[in-house]
Amino acid sequence: MAKQAGVITLNGKVGRLSFYKTKDGYLAREKGGVSKSRIMNDARFARTRENLKEFADNASSAKLFRDALRPVIAKIGDSRLNLRITQVMMKVLQSDLVNNRGERMVRAGDWTLLKDMELNAASSLGSTLFLEITYADSPSAWGVSIPAFVPTDFVALPKGATHLRITATGVGLDFTTGVRAVQTSVSDLLPVIDPALAISLSVDKTLLPGTHRAFVLSVEFVQKMLNGSEYSINNGAYNAAKITGVEQV
Repeated sequence: MAKQAGVITLNGKVGRLSFYKTKDGYLAREKGGVSKSRIMNDARFARTRENLKEFADNASSAKLFRDALRPVIAKIGDSRLNLRITQVMMKVLQSDLVNNRGERMVRAGDWTLLKDMELNAASSLGSTLFLEITYADSPSAWGVSIPAFVPTDFVALPKGATHLRITATGVGLDFTTGVRAVQTSVSDLLPVIDPALAISLSVDKTLLPGTHRAFVLSVEFVQKMLNGSEYSINNGAYNAAKITGVEQV
C-alpha cells in the first residue's frame, strides 16, 4: 500500500492501480491476490469457501433485521450501528450448534444474544431514562408500563429538547423466506416541562409472523416549533433504543 504525495491526488482505477481516499489520506494499491475461480474450486481454499458461505448468510440476515428495524434505526444517530448489528449477528451464527462449520446459519443460532443490545452506542437507554419500567410478556402480546413521572427529574434531556416520545417496537422475521413485519406502539408527544401521565404500550405478537422476534424500547427527543413542526435534536444523537426482549417461535 502506497501513500499518494504531491498536489494532485487521484480517485479510482488506472490500469492495475487503485487510488482511494481514507482518513489517513490518499492511498494507492496494486490489484492482486488469488483469482475467484481458484478460491471457489481449489481444495486448499475449502476453509475460505466455508467462511464466505457463512458471511453471506450473516450479511443477508443482518440486512433483513436492519430493514425490519428501519422505523427505529432512522431516528438513531449512530453511524456504526449497521456494523454493530452485523457483528452481533455473526455471534448468533457462530453459536449454531446444529450445523457444521461452513453450514452454520443465523436462524439456527442463539437468538438471545441480541437481548440488551443498545442501538445507540453513545446514548444508552439506561443512561437516558431513569424510570421504573415494567415489561409484560405473554403468548399474544409484549408490553411496557411506565408510572407517571416528571421528565426534568427522570430523563436526561438534551439541550434544546422541548418534547419527548417513547415507543415500543416489535419485529417479526423469517430468515428462510425473507418475510419481515414491524408493529409499533407510541406514546403521546410529551412536553419536557410538564409531568407525564402513566404510559402503557403494547405490541400485538399475532401481527408479527415469522420464526424470530425482537422487541425494542426507544425514546426520541424533538424540538417542537410554534407552527407544529418537529425537529430531531442533533440528528438523533441523543435518542436511545434498546432490544429489551427476544423470542424464537
